[in-house]
Amino acid sequence: MFAVLVLAVIVAACSPEEAASPATGSTVTGSGGPATSTPSPSGASTSSPPGLADARIRLVPVAGVEQPIAMAVRTGDRALYVAEKTGRVVALTPGSDPRVVLDLTNRVSLGSEQGLLGLAFSPDGRFLYVDFTDVNGDTNVTEFTFGDDGADPASERRVLFVEQPFSNHNGGELVFGPDGYLYIGLGDGGSAGDPMGNAQSLSTLLGKLLRISPRPSKGEPYSIPPDNPFVGRDGARPEIWAFGLRNPWRFSFDAATGDLWIGDVGQNAWEEIDLEPAGSDGGSNFGWDRLEGTHPFEGSPAPGSIPPVFEYAHGDGSCAVTGGYVYRGERIPDLAGAYLFGDYCRGVLEAFVPRDGRATQMRELGPRVDALASFGEDAHGELYVLSLAGTVFRIVA
Repeated sequence: MFAVLVLAVIVAACSPEEAASPATGSTVTGSGGPATSTPSPSGASTSSPPGLADARIRLVPVAGVEQPIAMAVRTGDRALYVAEKTGRVVALTPGSDPRVVLDLTNRVSLGSEQGLLGLAFSPDGRFLYVDFTDVNGDTNVTEFTFGDDGADPASERRVLFVEQPFSNHNGGELVFGPDGYLYIGLGDGGSAGDPMGNAQSLSTLLGKLLRISPRPSKGEPYSIPPDNPFVGRDGARPEIWAFGLRNPWRFSFDAATGDLWIGDVGQNAWEEIDLEPAGSDGGSNFGWDRLEGTHPFEGSPAPGSIPPVFEYAHGDGSCAVTGGYVYRGERIPDLAGAYLFGDYCRGVLEAFVPRDGRATQMRELGPRVDALASFGEDAHGELYVLSLAGTVFRIVA
């Protein structure tokens, strides 16, 4: 590893890397053990759907890389592409050593919640998009043409630049949705308690999910989908798709239904998982900073705020939710339709089965991972776990 994060887990809930503890290697415990019931926070049913109740999983190391923090796949390509927080993108191909396909190590800031934070390929595989904080701490989303040799450095094009007022809550997730548009996660700008009121303000991109068409159009670096919810509204940024978010560290689309699942990192008491159903018109307000989860935080709840599908409290070693995926692979039938997620500090893989917009139950799946920074999904719907301590794992039965 180029460096080891040495940060005490004493912060008031932060993003995964902000809470990083000293680590020189990845630890997995409880691998292959039975799924166990956990307490029922926020009214989640503890009834046990037959499949999930019987689920048994273990983690198989795929590769050791430097601080893996995000993963993506490319159409027609069997490699897994992993972003290293320190600035590189590496390709993991079975039977081969990790291969560097993009190197930004001299251009990223390396604070606890900074660095290379996300990546995504265009649906046709022609372009790679990355989200990183530059040496000044500001957010950049840039585009590279991509071929057999990797990203072409000479093709780099800035798509989006967002000035960051503080060093934390940078978001960083990039995902192409089923609609072909690029969704971008941005935290509320940082510090603590959203002191600038960004999450509830439609005049700033901070504390939001954005939805754009990232290719240049009419002299601009990107275009706005005409059905975005705030197009044409005075004082509102048209890029905004959803707001009221503190730090939507990891989010994903259900490959079968198109539902959007968001793991939003809480302040110092509650972590939450939000849902925007497929077919939504956008414009959802997930409540921060009026609410932390379903709990009052500052002021009165905004009218129409959407409560989380699931929330859990700190106090058991938890500190920051790491959103995951609804399992749609074929190799672990007992997980079919279950949403998998974890907590960066506690590190236990957990799951629930969504039903009618609710978390109908909750299960611990057994394995525990140090510095659980992210999940990944391959082209076949199989899931992966990324430990910031240096290992990419595949989830298997």
